[in-house]
Formats: sequence, structure tokens, C-alpha cells
Amino acid sequence: MLKLQNMTFKVPETDSDSGDPSLRTIIDDISFTFESGRFYAITGPNGSGKSTLAKLIMGINAPTKGDIIFNGRNITEMPIDERSKAGIVYGFQHPARFKGTTFRDLLSIALGTDDEDKLARVMARVGVCSMDFLDKAVDSKLSGGEIKKIELATVIARNPQVAIYDEPDTGIDLWTIGPMVDLLKRENEKNKTTTLVVSHNRAFLEAAETLLLIKKGKITYTGDLSGAMPMLEDLSVCSFSDTCEGEDNAQCYR
Repeated sequence: MLKLQNMTFKVPETDSDSGDPSLRTIIDDISFTFESGRFYAITGPNGSGKSTLAKLIMGINAPTKGDIIFNGRNITEMPIDERSKAGIVYGFQHPARFKGTTFRDLLSIALGTDDEDKLARVMARVGVCSMDFLDKAVDSKLSGGEIKKIELATVIARNPQVAIYDEPDTGIDLWTIGPMVDLLKRENEKNKTTTLVVSHNRAFLEAAETLLLIKKGKITYTGDLSGAMPMLEDLSVCSFSDTCEGEDNAQCYR
């Protein structure tokens, strides 16, 4: 359904010693097929390329090399709005806030209608029970949990074929994470949505049918969480070379 072929993404940087420009590889020749209706978690160390990979799929960034095939169609050059119309949607780590815009405005745009019954049904799916919430301004006064619910509602309202969530637990409390995981699983199973969640949070990693571990721009593991745990635990602490002669020596780290 969604296939990545030799995806590579490089960014320019300047060598601090010579001052000469060079290219740094963020995504390194990744090929992978996301199966229709499956729940995926993408994890790995900070700076490994997780969010960059998600943005390449959405079209926020353009690949340096490679192709994206969606439902048999090459969408590598397709702009973001066309990808959205085709059925790919994206939830940002830090959702946008719009001064002068209400939740009703955004949800109506996502649904393509301002029918209150249809708005209410989407709200109920994300756990918003008060119709008064529709008229809240999507601005800085909203809490992290409130803005996340608004974004989830607008994503779900599109009934996407592929839903991408970039660290959806950012800015929300621990008590909200469980219901959010349940919501994404429910939408995935009910609507056969292919779900991609970029996260470090164990709750999302446990919920995923397939976990992808990315390190230094490459997929180094695919499988379930139990199989990934030895690698994840190894990434969580500093390790030292057997030939280390002093803990202050930079050569000790590996």
C-alpha cells in the first residue's frame, strides 16, 4: 500500500575545521513497505531520523533520492495538499495554534460540513463530550491535552488511509496517554487505517503490531517490542570501550 524505495535525505552543513560545505545524511537508503491497516511504531535515539522519515512520507520534506509509492502510484513529487486528498494525514508533535480560529472552524473544514450531528460524532470518538468545546479558540489558552484532542479529531475526521502521528504524547499528561493509545488502536482496527506513530513512549511501542527501530538513518530492526528491548536498553545508557584508560577520555565512549 505504502512503499518506500531507497529513500535518502541529506542536508547541507559546513565543516567546522575547513569551512567547506558538505552533506549530512539523515535518512540513509531506506526501503520498506507499510501494509494496509497495520499499526506501526517508529522509534530510536534522538536525531536518528524518525520524524524526518515521517515528514518525507507526508511531503513536508522532499527526499534527496528515492521514491514513495502509494496505492501503486508514485507520489514522490506530489505536494502535501494532494497527498492529504489522496488519504495521507499527519499529526504534528507540536500542533499549530490559530488566533481567531475555533475548533468548530477546523473540524468543519476537515469534515467538509458544519452539520453539528456529524461534528458531535467525531468529537465523541476522541472523548470530547461538551458541544461548548466546539467554540473554543485554538490559541495559546488551550492546554496540551486539549490541543492534542483537537488535532486528533481533525485527523480522524478525514477517515484517512494512512495516519501519521509524530510523538503524539508530547505535552500531555500521563493519564491521557492510555486513552490516546486506545483511540488510535480503535480507529486503526475499525477503519482499517494504516497507522504510523513516531514515539519513545512504551505504551505506543507495546500497542504496535510492528515496531521499526531507526538508528543513524537506517532501519536496524523490525518486529515486536520484546525483540527490540535488548537494543532499546543498550541505547538508553552510555557504554564504554574495554580498553578505556580513564573515564574522562573521549575515546572511552563508543
